[in-house]
Amino acid sequence: MNRQKHKVKMRDRRRVRIRRKVSGTPSCPRLSVYKSLNHVYAQVIDDLAGRTIVAASTRDPDVKLDKTGNAAAAAAVGAALARKAKAAGVEKVVFDRGGFRFHGRVKALAEAAREGGLKF
Repeated sequence: MNRQKHKVKMRDRRRVRIRRKVSGTPSCPRLSVYKSLNHVYAQVIDDLAGRTIVAASTRDPDVKLDKTGNAAAAAAVGAALARKAKAAGVEKVVFDRGGFRFHGRVKALAEAAREGGLKF
């Protein structure tokens, strides 16, 4: 099997395994993270209603960045997401790392969201 396809397949397995345990409710929604090579995306999701409460990414115009694929950009996304979530009345979330390892950009986003006032 191609190495890249194997990596994607293994990340999908981890993502499904995590999603079996992590679910968002109206009182404690799920903070979902996705990272591509160039961008970082994060959403706060209510799984019971099936809707996204707030979202932020490095592609948003309110997140001003020079480079978008690094930990500093992820931290800016985490801070913006925390600010939007607080405005929407969300204070507590469960963290869904999306099958990615909790280091680098994922960790920077999580720490910035915690500093912004989200509890998880």
